Amino acid sequence: MNDLSGRILPPVTDTDEPQRGRGQRSAPFGVVDIGTTKIACLIGRTESDGTLRVLGFGWHKGRGIRGGCIVDLEEAERAIRAAVGQAEDMADTRLRSVTINLSCGQPESRLFNVQWPVGGRAVEEQDIKRVVYESRGRAISDGRETIHALPLVFCVDDTQGIADPRGLHCTTLSARIHVIDAAATALRSLGACIARCDLDIAELVSAPLAAGLATLVPDERELGAIVIDMGGGTTGFAVFAEGQMLHTAQLPLGGAHVTNDIARVLSTPIPHAERLKTLYGNIHAAPEDERELLPVPLVGEEDHHFAKVPRSMIVNIIRPRLEETFELIRDRIQASGLSSAAGSRVVLTGGACQLSGCRELAVRILGRQVRLGRPHSLRGMPDSATGYAFATAAGLLCWASGQGRALHDIDLNTDRPPGVLRRIVNFLKERV
Repeated sequence: MNDLSGRILPPVTDTDEPQRGRGQRSAPFGVVDIGTTKIACLIGRTESDGTLRVLGFGWHKGRGIRGGCIVDLEEAERAIRAAVGQAEDMADTRLRSVTINLSCGQPESRLFNVQWPVGGRAVEEQDIKRVVYESRGRAISDGRETIHALPLVFCVDDTQGIADPRGLHCTTLSARIHVIDAAATALRSLGACIARCDLDIAELVSAPLAAGLATLVPDERELGAIVIDMGGGTTGFAVFAEGQMLHTAQLPLGGAHVTNDIARVLSTPIPHAERLKTLYGNIHAAPEDERELLPVPLVGEEDHHFAKVPRSMIVNIIRPRLEETFELIRDRIQASGLSSAAGSRVVLTGGACQLSGCRELAVRILGRQVRLGRPHSLRGMPDSATGYAFATAAGLLCWASGQGRALHDIDLNTDRPPGVLRRIVNFLKERV
């Protein structure tokens, strides 16, 4: 649901969802992974024993979306409705709100060190909320909207490395807060599209955060790892260490760009370029690739007219784009100052990581151990939704159920400072 300024607001629901701590919801809840090449919807429920069960799954080819952003409201609405409708029919339920991945609006990641005077008494929940509130206030900038303010670690006076400071006495409470924001205009377009689907946005979640939640094992999150989510229109990555996400960034490059490169160079229709990439795509050339000729239909020619190109030509088109992607990620990690904290482990996920040779190329450019990361097994998850392309959707469902949250029993979104657009509206209301 959106306010008058177009800012995304938490939904108002008429369902009573008993909660065992934050997010332990017994009623069904839904998530939607909105990507350039596909839309995926999952509906889940937390069982009485605390385990997460998938009740419904639906997906549809992505339409009206480019680089994670809405570019055609009508096309995007139809695709989202189709995916959500499939999941609702399978789960035999109807959703009023959904948790959605944040891929639009050029997300940016910043760290803030915040102090709050406590005065010698015990730290209370309100003190923690005030620290988070202060970080959101510092992060406010024109045209940007804060999505996450994630507490990483607390200090009480000189004692450091505290995960939950409640009940501890101190003079000053300090915290390191990870803030992620995005362009407000892109969020307004996303909110408008979801509203056209008769849904509210319950929460926006960073896509690499969700992918990491679905693919990393606890030791990787604790010792340090980099998750690279290689989607169709974007590639997002996140640095995890000490159980938390410390940094995230997004590149406007993905599997669709590889497909477009093949289509342009070979002058072939995009659907056939996608087929060539899927069937014959590779990062490393083999000696026989020069001799293997592939039939390629040409744009504008009759169906029976084909050109013949060696398979090595496909490899030579694909490799530069993937090299560029990993080189940009390497440079971004070094610029973040978290290269050492990220450890020596990289996990590749997302549909585009399935290209043969992608893992070996990442090892060479990033200089780290690399594995491919499928989403962790969830009860009731259909086999068709267990591939690399559905890691973000699976992670969104885990997050919506309450997993992966610091201080999960505190609602850190309450008493949040209003966004820029909301403050303008409030200013006008007070004086008109």
